[in-house]
Amino acid sequence: MNTRPYLIINDKKSTDVKGLLISSLAPITKPAIRTQVETIDGRDGDIVTELGFSAYDKKVDIALSYEYCVDDVIEYFSQSGKVVFSNEPDKYYLFNIYKAIDFERLIRFKQATVTFHTQPFKFSESENTKTFTTNPDNEFIIRNNGNIYSRPVLTIEGRGNLVMRINGEQVLLVNLPLGGGYIKIDAAQMNAYGEDGALLNRQVIGNYDNIRLKKGENIISLTNGYVAKLSIDNYSRWI
Repeated sequence: MNTRPYLIINDKKSTDVKGLLISSLAPITKPAIRTQVETIDGRDGDIVTELGFSAYDKKVDIALSYEYCVDDVIEYFSQSGKVVFSNEPDKYYLFNIYKAIDFERLIRFKQATVTFHTQPFKFSESENTKTFTTNPDNEFIIRNNGNIYSRPVLTIEGRGNLVMRINGEQVLLVNLPLGGGYIKIDAAQMNAYGEDGALLNRQVIGNYDNIRLKKGENIISLTNGYVAKLSIDNYSRWI
């Protein structure tokens, strides 16, 4: 028995929107790699520098049943954030909708196309926050079950001037008050935050781009201070 395609946008399923039908989903594809190509006179071939993966569009065809509320449909697609496509029910993408949706066509012909501008990476829909408490070595093992390196979100509660290493390589110095404090480091967004959402980038020394978890097992160590708790999100990532 075939199941009709569906979406889940910010935890709301498309089947919960009155009269909305998903006719077809975009195929599963790998994002393109942005490159810089340099040609040098006298040299055979050229020099190709990889610049990272590109965001890309995923087009979804939608339709209406006889009983529909177009305002609810418009509201459903006036969002950004997190989307799950039913052909990949265990993964989610981060998206925006920038291109216009022809709702006039949708009302007249009961069909239209929605273009999701998705970031290149996808994350596990079922993977939970991994939380560790202090241990004598302040070493924490985390596994990236994806197929490419990930850029996690690390939340640290502790005190002192912490040295962060990933797989033995020093990546950051994190300065927490001697009396104790909290900091959230978002490697993908390259920002650090306090409990109230205030930016704490001045308390972090180093290159956020070095916070990468390779595919498979990783060891994160936090030394030269006290760590009460370490929480990690977005530690598995796929393309």
